[in-house]
Amino acid sequence: MSPELAAAGVALAAVMLYAMFGGADFGGGIWSLLAWGPRKQEQRLALEKAIGPVWETNHVWLILLVVTLFVVFPTAYAVIFEALYVPLFIALLGIVARGAAFAFRHYGQRESRLARQSLQWFSWASVADAVHLRAGDRCGNGRAHRGGGVDGWSPGPFTGWLGPFALMCGLIGLLICAFLAAAYMVPRTEGALQEDFRRRAIAASLALGVATTVAIPVAAADADAFASHLDDGRVVAAMAVTALLGLAALWALWTRRARLAPPLAAATVAGVVGAWGLAQHPYLLANALTYREAAAERITVVSFLVALPIGSLILVPSLWLLYWTFSRETLRGEEIAH
Repeated sequence: MSPELAAAGVALAAVMLYAMFGGADFGGGIWSLLAWGPRKQEQRLALEKAIGPVWETNHVWLILLVVTLFVVFPTAYAVIFEALYVPLFIALLGIVARGAAFAFRHYGQRESRLARQSLQWFSWASVADAVHLRAGDRCGNGRAHRGGGVDGWSPGPFTGWLGPFALMCGLIGLLICAFLAAAYMVPRTEGALQEDFRRRAIAASLALGVATTVAIPVAAADADAFASHLDDGRVVAAMAVTALLGLAALWALWTRRARLAPPLAAATVAGVVGAWGLAQHPYLLANALTYREAAAERITVVSFLVALPIGSLILVPSLWLLYWTFSRETLRGEEIAH
């Protein structure tokens, strides 16, 4: 394996991890917005308590992705941020807004006007982030044209990401976040509150399965460069494995195997992202820029790959301790209400 391919794998892993962890945070905002029924207040409080200790930490995976692109693939970094500065700006604004709103909501007076408004900001910003970060996949749909931009690749700020395939990617991103958040909350709750999240997870799982299936003909009609790679044997195998993982997650939710639901849900989402990454290979921008063409000098790539595991010796155990510490306790509905 070449150093450039290994670094591209790091970027793909960062996308997977951000989807699995940060996506669940965005999903918490989605379900806060959609909370209903006699326990809607308990649903929101349970989500807040689960998100509270880790929501800032989960952005480390987004930082890893940005740094990998900036250091190892500067050409692709320049093109992507030039082409997508509108949706990325909206996503960044949403990240900042939801963080501030969550802080006001979490630490302010519960029944104050500020707390109620903050809940709305937090929820809508989470929806915007889930849609716009995923809609950015339009860079891989191959609809952009070669022009006068970086290395002759200039898609334009509004080309493609408002098209049918990009909007479908945005919907898939929304459903991924909703599915993860609900599935993660199942073992963290009990009784009627657990049933609320279990039903939501099942609904989101079914909707995600439909959306990812529909995305294939939409890609064929609107993103031919991306769709041309979907018949590759590795991609077909990855999609088949992802479908099996999705069915296993649905089975775990349906049969009330609460502890199995989160890892199977996370594996399903990783499979969706992994299949997308394989469909891109060897391109960072579909049929326009390969990872070799976009890579920096070999010494830079190798230095990055050497430094990464050294930093991981501190980062990974710290994150494991954080997640383990705040996921041990089961949240009971009667405790949350107080």
